[in-house]
Amino acid sequence: MPDDYEERFEHHEDILRRLTAMLVEQRDFNRQQVEINARLAAAIERLDITQARIETLIAHMIPTGENGQEA
Repeated sequence: MPDDYEERFEHHEDILRRLTAMLVEQRDFNRQQVEINARLAAAIERLDITQARIETLIAHMIPTGENGQEA
């Protein structure tokens, strides 16, 4: 009986060690993901600005008549 208890205890300890290792890896992954998300958000913001500039340039390049239609 003592051996059975010791085996179960060791098994539970092993599970706890593995879960702890998984949590550490998940935390590291989450930190990396936060950095990636921040970089992507900044890139999207720059793309939005670039798109607005391009649209402005195109609007100035395409002539329009008095009624707003293309000439």
